[in-house]
Amino acid sequence: MTNAFNTNLSQEVFSSAQRLMPGGVSSPVRAFKSVDGDPIVFDRVKGPYAWDLDGNRFIDYVGSWGPAICGHAHPEVIAALQEALEKGTSFGAPCELENKLAEMVIEAVPSVEMVRFVNSGTEACMAVLRLMRAFTGRDKLIKFEGCYHGHADMFLVKAGSGVATLGLPDSPGVPRSTTSNTLTAPYNDLEAVKALFAENPDAIAGVILEPIVGNAGFIPPEPGFLEGLRELTKENGSLLVFDEVMTGFRISYGGAQERFGVTPDLTTMGKVIGGGLPVGAYGGRREIMSMVAPAGPMYQAGTLSGNPLAMTAGIKTLGLLRQEGSYERLESLSQRLINGICESAKQAGLPITGSCIGGMFGFYLCEGPVRNFQEAKQTDSERFGKLHRAMLEKGIYLAPSAFEAGFTSLAHSDDDIETTLKAFQASFYEIV
Repeated sequence: MTNAFNTNLSQEVFSSAQRLMPGGVSSPVRAFKSVDGDPIVFDRVKGPYAWDLDGNRFIDYVGSWGPAICGHAHPEVIAALQEALEKGTSFGAPCELENKLAEMVIEAVPSVEMVRFVNSGTEACMAVLRLMRAFTGRDKLIKFEGCYHGHADMFLVKAGSGVATLGLPDSPGVPRSTTSNTLTAPYNDLEAVKALFAENPDAIAGVILEPIVGNAGFIPPEPGFLEGLRELTKENGSLLVFDEVMTGFRISYGGAQERFGVTPDLTTMGKVIGGGLPVGAYGGRREIMSMVAPAGPMYQAGTLSGNPLAMTAGIKTLGLLRQEGSYERLESLSQRLINGICESAKQAGLPITGSCIGGMFGFYLCEGPVRNFQEAKQTDSERFGKLHRAMLEKGIYLAPSAFEAGFTSLAHSDDDIETTLKAFQASFYEIV
C-alpha cells in the first residue's frame, strides 16, 4: 500500500467504463454498488496479492472468485501456458490435453464417470439442466433459495450471488412459463423438499444445489441434509446434482462430495479446473452422460470448449493441488482467519457468526446460526459496506458483497493472515 490511499486512476477508468458498458462492469457484483463505493481497477496480480492502477497493493481473498487456489499467476502455470501458447490459442478440434484433464477429473470426483468440458460454470449448469430433463423425461426442477447456478432463465428464481447482492427481484426478461417449472425450498430444510415431491409426483427431474452455499455468503450443510437429499431423489426417481463450480477441488481434491461422503448423479464444475482461464465442465454416471451429443440425442456444443490453454492451466493447477499437505494448509489458513475475524468482532462488541471449510470461508454481521438465505439476510449489509471500505484502505481486498464467500490460497503466508487479522481488528472498532 502507498502511504495515502489514493484511487484516482481507478475512478477515472471506471468513469469511462460506465459510458461503455452497463454499470461500467462485465459482471454486476464487481461494481461495488452494495458496499457504497466505486470499484478498484486491477492492474496486475501475483501470488496472494493484487495491485490496482494507482499502485496500491492488496492481500486478495477473492482470488478471481475462486480459481486462484494456488495463488495468482503461479510460475508453473504461467510456464506451461507460455509453452502451450506457442502451439496456438484455439483449435476447434480435439486435442490430447482434453483427455488428460478429463482423466484427472474422473479420477478425483466420485460421481464423474464421463465429463464434458464447456467454457463457464453457467454453461455447465445450463447443460446439466437439459440433461436432467432428457434423462428423466420430466420438466420440473428443485433449487434452493440463495443458491446461484448461473444466469440461465430457469435458475433466476430466488437466486444468490449478484442477484442477492444487488437486491434484485426475479429478473425481467425471464418468462413465467419458464420459471413455472422451477420449485424452490429453503436450504437445509429436508421437510420442504419432501413436500415439493409430494405435491409434484413423477414430475421432478432433479434437485440441484451448491453442497456448500457460497453465493449467499457461506452456509455449510447441516448433518444429514445432503444424505437426506440423496435418499429423497432416489425414492422419487429424480437426479441429484451438485453444483461444485465453487467447491470443486477447493474444499477437498474430490470436492464436497468427497468431503461429505455423498455421491450425486451429476456434477457441475468450473473455476479451479481452469486454473484461472475460462472453463467449466459437467459430468456424472456413464449412462446419463451417454445421452449427450454426439453419443446421444441431447444437444450441447461450444466453439471454444476444450480450449488448449484452459486445459493446460487446469492440468497444471490440479497437479499442484495433488501435492501432499495442500488441503491441510488451506484448511489451516481458513480456520485461523475466520477464528481471528470472529474474535476481533466480538471484542469490538459486534455480532458475528462465521465458518470455513477447506479453502473457503465466510461471515455474517449478525447473531448465528445462519442455516439458509432467509437467515443470511439478517446480516448488517450497511455495516459490512463500511467494513469493506475500511479494509480496502488497510490493503485487504474482500468480495464487495455481504453475500459472497471468501477464498484462501496456497500462496497466502502466515504473515498475510496476521496482517489481515490486524486490519480486521482495527476496522471493527472503526465501524462500531
